[in-house]
Amino acid sequence: METVILAVVIAVVVLGALGGLVVGSRRKKPLPPPPTSVPDITAPPAEPHVGDEAETPRDEARRTIEEVDLPDGSAPVAVEEPPVLDVPELDVPEPTAGRLVRLRSRLSRSQSALGQGLLTLLSREHLDEDTWEEIEETLLTADVGVAPTQELVDGLRARVKVLGTRTPQELRTLLREELLKLVGTDVDRAVKTEPEDRKPGIVMVVGVNGTGKTTTTGKLARVLVADGRTVVLGAADTFRAAAADQLQTWGERVGAHTVRGPEAGDPASVAFDAVKEGKEMGVDVVLIDTAGRLHTKTGLMDELGKVKRVVEKHAPLDEVLLVLDATTGQNGLVQARVFAEVVDITGIVLTKLDGTAKGGIVVAVQRELGVPVKLIGLGEGADDLAPFEPEAFVDALIGD
Repeated sequence: METVILAVVIAVVVLGALGGLVVGSRRKKPLPPPPTSVPDITAPPAEPHVGDEAETPRDEARRTIEEVDLPDGSAPVAVEEPPVLDVPELDVPEPTAGRLVRLRSRLSRSQSALGQGLLTLLSREHLDEDTWEEIEETLLTADVGVAPTQELVDGLRARVKVLGTRTPQELRTLLREELLKLVGTDVDRAVKTEPEDRKPGIVMVVGVNGTGKTTTTGKLARVLVADGRTVVLGAADTFRAAAADQLQTWGERVGAHTVRGPEAGDPASVAFDAVKEGKEMGVDVVLIDTAGRLHTKTGLMDELGKVKRVVEKHAPLDEVLLVLDATTGQNGLVQARVFAEVVDITGIVLTKLDGTAKGGIVVAVQRELGVPVKLIGLGEGADDLAPFEPEAFVDALIGD
């Protein structure tokens, strides 16, 4: 029994000694060295102040005020010049005086068939009934019209009978005089743009689509500017796409202001505003381009009458110019009748007279409406619109 107790005590002593050795070995293990520098701590992004960019500020080299080179006044400081705006150069239209004379050769190339045909027939040795019928046919083919043709033939017959023997020069003089009677030389063909009691003069341009109405309005602006007038254009053709842009381009070329409205807007409103702005600006003339319309459309023609009435709330119209395509012949006369009933036409503009048109339409349309041809268009050029001069026109018909 004593032996067992002794063995247990020895075992306890041994275990206690071993435990002390283990704990001592753990205490002797070296600790890691302390850190040599302060750890980096990332700061939260700075809030931008007024006028700062919304990003984290960056460290940049900064200079003190002593290090900054400031101008001492000895050297001039370079100042950046403001950019020069490109101002479009304005066109200089040809003067209108004698413009038709300058364009005579262009007119005679397409119109001399009438005059030359008549001279050839009149030069025959014997002027029998068949010859006179040919003369009548030549005049009718040239769109002179039945009544004017008969009037011209009767006059030629009487004078040829009295003249007897006919030289080429005598025939030319004879034909020139009779044609001038037919065309008319005692009519006032000036475009009325200078009313005595007010400013501006008001001109409205009307006609069917395709006659060159908007182009004619732009060319007329050039004619007026060439004569020293100031112009405002009213783009009251709000139905045709790009009509206002086209008219504005014509105006910009000569420095004329264009009043326009929204596409498909009220044309009467645009016309009213154009006259109003023209009065405020103190210009000489307001030109109003109206929408082209078929003469058979009653509603559209009534609307054209409305445009006229609205404009006349400012002042009476000084001119209502009807633009006719000279190549349409007798169909143009039908158009002219209807327009004359709606807006009281005061003058005719014949366009495309340099093509296949017959010069006789000048006579026919004047007789039909009782108003004169005031302007004629002789080409696609910007200055190919000319005031109508009867003498130059007839000289171009019969040639040199």
